[in-house]
Amino acid sequence: MLNLLITGFIDIRLLDVIDILLVAVLLFELYRLLRGTVAINIFLGIVALFLIWKVVGALEMELLTQILGAFISVGFIALIIIFQPEIRQFLLALGTPNFLKKKKGKFLFWNFNMKYEVDLDIDTIILACQRMADAKEGALIVLAQKNELRNITESGEWIDAQISAPLIENLFFKNSPLHDGAMIIWNNKIKAAGCILPVSNNPNLPPRLGLRHRAAIGITEQSDAVAIVVSEQSGKLSYCKEGERVAVQPAKLKVLLEEEFGNVNKENSEEKIQETTRQNTTE
Repeated sequence: MLNLLITGFIDIRLLDVIDILLVAVLLFELYRLLRGTVAINIFLGIVALFLIWKVVGALEMELLTQILGAFISVGFIALIIIFQPEIRQFLLALGTPNFLKKKKGKFLFWNFNMKYEVDLDIDTIILACQRMADAKEGALIVLAQKNELRNITESGEWIDAQISAPLIENLFFKNSPLHDGAMIIWNNKIKAAGCILPVSNNPNLPPRLGLRHRAAIGITEQSDAVAIVVSEQSGKLSYCKEGERVAVQPAKLKVLLEEEFGNVNKENSEEKIQETTRQNTTE
């Protein structure tokens, strides 16, 4: 009897259920993306406007239906204009291997090999960073992975040289014309220096962080690269990955780089970074 009532009232197919679930997941992910920003209020206002349009249409209120319909008809273009920063952030995240890595627990059918392994001269980079830290010379080194960061390298001076500790130190020397920008290393070569990076807009970052640290966090938010920062004030080293920053010692930095670029098992890399973050917070 119940089946007859359901069949007579509404015809629900399996595809309809899947459609509803996909829309629910899409709305939830959109809410998570916009949560905590001013855009969430605009999004809720647009949803309310759409619901009102449907209600007045069902009540056959023709004048209001036409007025609200005029807004809804250009709603797609308005959404692109209003949510341009959020859409850009989402597309940047979608285009990086880290997005698939983060979502592989939810979307098991996305089972691609997204690892990037290269014979990076880690010891030379660590040596240069340690020397610059001792001399309190500020530095920002970006280690690109699958994303070559071509648009970033074009903003600086093209070098395309083998990795060398003296070369890295000279480029970040205080009187060097390229010391203020970022160095891009890809495929075990110094591709460019003096590059301009996007600055992170994360409101949760400590106010004491300077532009060098914010730029390092910003590039790791928008790509699969990792960044190393040498503080000019304190001489401390920072390691940035996926928008997260941790203060590290040279030995710990070497471990993290070996896990990221070497043949070391990277399964527990995230847990080690979080553990380092907790230790630095406690200290």
